[in-house]
This record gives sequence, structure tokens and C-alpha cells, in this order.
Amino acid sequence: MLIEALTMTEFEEQVKKNQTLLLPVGSIEEHGDHLPLGTDTIHADELCRKASEKTGAFVAPAIYYGVCRSTSQHPGTISISGDTLRALIKDIGLAFYRQGIRNFIILSGHAGGTHTAALVEAGEYLLENLSGTRVASLNVLDLAASAWSRLLETPDDSHAGELETSVMMVLRPAWVKKGGQAERPSFPKGILVRNKRKFWPGGVWGDPTKAGFEKGTACLEAAAEALIQLIEQVENWED
Repeated sequence: MLIEALTMTEFEEQVKKNQTLLLPVGSIEEHGDHLPLGTDTIHADELCRKASEKTGAFVAPAIYYGVCRSTSQHPGTISISGDTLRALIKDIGLAFYRQGIRNFIILSGHAGGTHTAALVEAGEYLLENLSGTRVASLNVLDLAASAWSRLLETPDDSHAGELETSVMMVLRPAWVKKGGQAERPSFPKGILVRNKRKFWPGGVWGDPTKAGFEKGTACLEAAAEALIQLIEQVENWED
């Protein structure tokens, strides 16, 4: 159920039956010269919509902005602070809690470490401060990595590579452009660098040349099934 499509009366009736909310989070971030800036958000949002069709869970409007550190100097990347992201998730969670939601699943299409940590911290806040809540916070790589490993050819594929290119061929085929070459970042371990594009010029982590529509379809199906299983687990979770 898409929150933005419901009337207040429909929401009031539906929340009596289902108290689970899927909150898709992503980023506006470079994805090489072949994928759109909204790739992460589109991916997470579509997975939530697919899972909702099978479970009846609510899907909140997607959050298009996230914390982008390594790609912050690439054209088109619009990053917000961890403080802003944490505050936003907390406020959204509190507002939905007041409306009767008790199970929160925060699914991020963006898997940056700083971004992911901010979402986990916000989730912990909701768990500790709102009685009766169950909370999960994870990114798409955490969700379906084991399933995707059987479907992909590229080891350690991560950003704008085989996976995301395949998925976008299915979700937004007209938005996928020619281009995209195999690449991996070369950041020095432990050293924070000012000139980030020097160590990651093309903004790709993986091999988009191995992408395909069939792979994208299979990856989406596997991830949606993993999300459905997670919803069931969260709804039945007992500490």
C-alpha cells in the first residue's frame, strides 16, 4: 500500500490490519556515465513496492537524499549530513508511530558506510524510545547478497556495476545510457583524501558490461523474496 495514494479514511482502516511500514531510502548520486543519479532510490522503492504487493505492508514515500562521502565530488551527487539523515528518519518514524505503525523496515538502496551507520543509529533510537516497536535497518546488498552471488559474474560488484545496471535495465530501461566501463576505486586504506575523483575517476565499482535484462529480472525477484521473508521475520520478532 502506497502511503501517498491512500485517503485518510483508507489509512485509518488499513492500519487496523497491518502495522508494518517499509521506508525506502536512497541518494542522488553519480552512477557512472550510464546510469541515472536516482538509481539507489529507484531500486529500494521498487523492491518495497514489490514486497508490499505480497504482504500488504505500507510503503512510505521514498527519501531521495543520503550521505555520499566517496562520490561527493562527482558531478550530480547531492549529499546531506548524517545528522540531517538521522533526524529525518527519527521524525518520520515518530510520526508514523503516532499513527499506529509499530514495525519499521528501513531499506536503503545506497550502501555507503557512513550513510548506513546513520540509518542504523536512527533505527536504534526508534527501537529504544518507542515502546512496542520492531525495527530493521539494512541496505540492498545486505538484503540479497547471498542470492545475488549465484546470479552475478563480477566478484564484489557494488556500485553502478553489473548488478545495478542489470536492475535499471528492467526498472528504467530508457534511462540507461551507453557507456560504463569496469572499474574499482583505489582509495588508500585508512587515509582520508581531499581529491576523491583522483582515486575513483569513473565512479563505477564493478563491471557494467556484464549486465543484462534477464539478470536484472532475476536479481529483483530474489531481492523481493528476501524482503518478504524479512517482513515476516520482523512482524513475528520477539526479544
